[in-house]
Amino acid sequence: MSKGNSPEIGGEAPALALIAGPTASGKSDLAVRLALALAERGRRGVVLNADSAQVYADLKVLSARPDEAEMRGVEHRLFGSWDSAQPCSAADWAEAARREIADIHAAGAVPILAGGTGLYIRTLLDGIAPIPQIDPGIRAEVRALPLPAAYEALQAEDPERAAALNPGDAARIARALEVVRSTGKPLGQWQELREGGIGDAVSLHPAILLPEREWLYARCDARFGRMMNHGAVEEVEALLARGLPPELPVMRAIGVAEIAGYLRGEWSAEEAAERGARATRQYAKRQFTWLRHQFPPHWPRHAVYDYEVESYFEILLRN
Repeated sequence: MSKGNSPEIGGEAPALALIAGPTASGKSDLAVRLALALAERGRRGVVLNADSAQVYADLKVLSARPDEAEMRGVEHRLFGSWDSAQPCSAADWAEAARREIADIHAAGAVPILAGGTGLYIRTLLDGIAPIPQIDPGIRAEVRALPLPAAYEALQAEDPERAAALNPGDAARIARALEVVRSTGKPLGQWQELREGGIGDAVSLHPAILLPEREWLYARCDARFGRMMNHGAVEEVEALLARGLPPELPVMRAIGVAEIAGYLRGEWSAEEAAERGARATRQYAKRQFTWLRHQFPPHWPRHAVYDYEVESYFEILLRN
């Protein structure tokens, strides 16, 4: 997140609460507890999903979408709002989130963003770079390059971006190379022109959950096992029956490939659970690293999620 466009905490603008953290860190529970604490003070809180898996209607179990009991009567929005055949990009989600936030503010309520998809949150707050459409011929040419050749080309044409990327990051290397070749400007220049962000228009109240890793990984393992026993297998079976293209985001969600392998007889249910838990831990590790380094340093970080809610949102609950 660009430091020059980092939302300030508190202020006179309409309030926006943000609860971010890796999977299984307790975001959904804290969001509901915050909404209930607001209700005790005569204010209404509405939870908004900021998780890229929970947007898809087909992934109720595997995405750990809150059920009615867990919602505790609190209104939730943008959960299961996209059909799985329609990819939801960060720009798509941010556009929908902006509309919902404006609607919630207009009703005098407090939106509570809860999720661990950093790109979604960053796009909403900072905006998106107005990069023109990439020339299809250039895109095809770049995507056909072997990875070493693409990285070498990027070093010559956009050395700043190349230096910031892992030489093995094929997707980001191709993206940077196609942008500079198609637009004549490096990706970094476009990103400086971000537009559509709401960070300057809200009074942000963030809480970043970064619990102890062994505790987090144990929760990841236990949760995937519960998913396997409470509908995840049937959920993947129904998803596969739709015959959706394998490149869609929903088909790459954690647990889909692992359970699909079990359904095809490639491995046992026990191995599917082990594979799914491992993939969940790896995802949580990536989220943990991103959230620790990418958000502004003055945003509060919390090692546990089960303090009294006032410990996280003292200013918001006092106003």
